[in-house]
Amino acid sequence: MPEKKPVNHIRLTSHPDSDSQATRLVWGEAEPLRRGPVVATLTETAHRNVIGTHAGSYAIYRALAVAAGSLPQDHRADLTNTSPAEQIGPFPSWKDPERIVSMDPWGAVAPQVFRAYVDQGVDIRPTIAITRAHMNMPELRDAITAGRLIPDGHHLTANGDVKVTKAAVEPVWHLPGIAKRFGLTESALRRGLFEHTGGMFPELITRPDLHVFLPPIGGLTIYFFGKMETISDPNVPLAVRVHDECNGSDVFGSDICTCRPYLAHGVEECVRTAQAGGAGVIVYSRKEGRALGEVTKFLVYNARKRQEGGDSAATYFHRTECVAGVQDMRFQELMPDALHWMGITRIHRFVSMSDMKYNAITRSGIEIVERVPIPDGLVPADAQVEMEAKKAAGYYTPGKVANTQELQQVKGRDLDA
Repeated sequence: MPEKKPVNHIRLTSHPDSDSQATRLVWGEAEPLRRGPVVATLTETAHRNVIGTHAGSYAIYRALAVAAGSLPQDHRADLTNTSPAEQIGPFPSWKDPERIVSMDPWGAVAPQVFRAYVDQGVDIRPTIAITRAHMNMPELRDAITAGRLIPDGHHLTANGDVKVTKAAVEPVWHLPGIAKRFGLTESALRRGLFEHTGGMFPELITRPDLHVFLPPIGGLTIYFFGKMETISDPNVPLAVRVHDECNGSDVFGSDICTCRPYLAHGVEECVRTAQAGGAGVIVYSRKEGRALGEVTKFLVYNARKRQEGGDSAATYFHRTECVAGVQDMRFQELMPDALHWMGITRIHRFVSMSDMKYNAITRSGIEIVERVPIPDGLVPADAQVEMEAKKAAGYYTPGKVANTQELQQVKGRDLDA
């Protein structure tokens, strides 16, 4: 186990007196035992080497459970038989400190690769879990009926069942890397996160020795179709859909947008590619309402529908800015990290026409061969306003890859869910 080095920092708030016991963590180190584990548990605070704790937005529920006496404060997870159902990596991107900055690439196998730490009493929890499952969507059965998909009894059954592997990922932010992605200094990032969360995490500005932050935000889920081992092979066809959460459409079938239809279309493309000997990936990020939140989204819906002349493409974005002050806060700069975690270097069919997503992925070093738009027949009637607004603003141009000049013109704007 690596030697633990004492740390020096300005103490502006109360911290444990045994800070020198903090577990060593060197982001981007190739050898896991030299890199060190992410220790965000509270059972032994002296071992902690990050700001925040596990479970993302669910950390508050854990705190409530402890406060209410429902959960023992010193509970240690029994991780017997919880190891990943499929092995992913390691890949060269895991040892690049700038390639993956918003998740821990070793998060799925942390209890295993950092066993030496566990044996010395360090309470290590996974930040990624990988399991196998079946998926069934009505749209897949519709695709079978229409003849777009043919059941093969393996990838896809006659009743629409699809075999998948899925991974749940908690956010783990390496602050120096996050700051560089957004063109900030680390101190400016820390101060912004501290001030604009009402001082929620004083350690952001009082613990310069801690460079990793587990923010209380939603994570993401990744669905894999086909042979897992081919996903990182640039010569084997790969279909990818990166999708940002839209609860109203994805779950409850709201027809004001194209979110669920595009998601279902992405799944269909992944199944078809897997059947042809390739693989498919759906990355589903918890960024409801363009990361503005569902309350803000519904307020904007009201504003759009009640304005004089009714809902229109011309005022689609203006109403969002009136309520939220910004059109979009999803920040696709961090999105490619999940793709790099999977070792992806080439996407043959990218099921999205979002210029921001395309730009973020290709700038991160991943090649996109073809962009796949949603078929016109899958666009709900009430979503036409959204589609026309996208086209009018230049964010959605079917069959066309935006060049650098066009991307500059629409910088900071993205309307594809």
